[in-house]
Amino acid sequence: MHVTRKLLRVFRVDQQIRGLQSRLRSAERFFDEQVKQLDGIEAQRTNIRGQLRQLKVSVANLEGESAQVSEHIDELRERMGTSKTNKEYKAVLTEVNTFKERKSGLDESAIEHLEKIETLEKELAELDEAFAEREKMRSVADGDRAKRADEIKERLAELQSERESLVSDVPADALAIYCELLEERGEDAMAPLEIVDRKRHEYICGSTMMSVPMETAMSLMSGKLTLSPNDGCILYLTEEMEESLAVKSKR
Repeated sequence: MHVTRKLLRVFRVDQQIRGLQSRLRSAERFFDEQVKQLDGIEAQRTNIRGQLRQLKVSVANLEGESAQVSEHIDELRERMGTSKTNKEYKAVLTEVNTFKERKSGLDESAIEHLEKIETLEKELAELDEAFAEREKMRSVADGDRAKRADEIKERLAELQSERESLVSDVPADALAIYCELLEERGEDAMAPLEIVDRKRHEYICGSTMMSVPMETAMSLMSGKLTLSPNDGCILYLTEEMEESLAVKSKR
């Protein structure tokens, strides 16, 4: 058996392996997407929790300062009641009004902070709900991923064992070329040579659907490892084409 036929056997097993693994990769991608979205939601929740902590500390500080100002205002009012002169009374009254304005500003800031807290707490509740729903989807995705891995496990092991056996019969240099193309091109690592008209030397690369020189076709038919001059894939003859060529050569 020539090297291209040996590689084709490996390629067809690889196609089955990649087909099975693609189903698992699809489930894994879906699972990874759920994890990614969970991480995003958790990042938002962490950010909001941090803002809430800061705002609540600020509110506590504002309320504490406002209480102190209130006490000071009460003290000033007591002084107003004991003022001995009109000048002294007006001076204390001016101070009272100044502290009342300060207290008003502190109270307004506290209210603004409380409104922000209320808004953020609503956002956090919505995120908590979204996180719970996404967590359910992540759990389902994890189960689906495990199920698919289990479904293909036995068949995948069989194919990998078969591949190891086939690979052992392929020359190292040819295998290296094949593996590099498989990594780069996947399903397009190998393609059939289509014979349009042998008498007129018309041949087409099954990958690009472009014509190839007669020398390329002759190289392949002689059993040599042959790359398409169009895109570099490994060309091969299908079993039907080989049988047809064999019949014609006997005539």
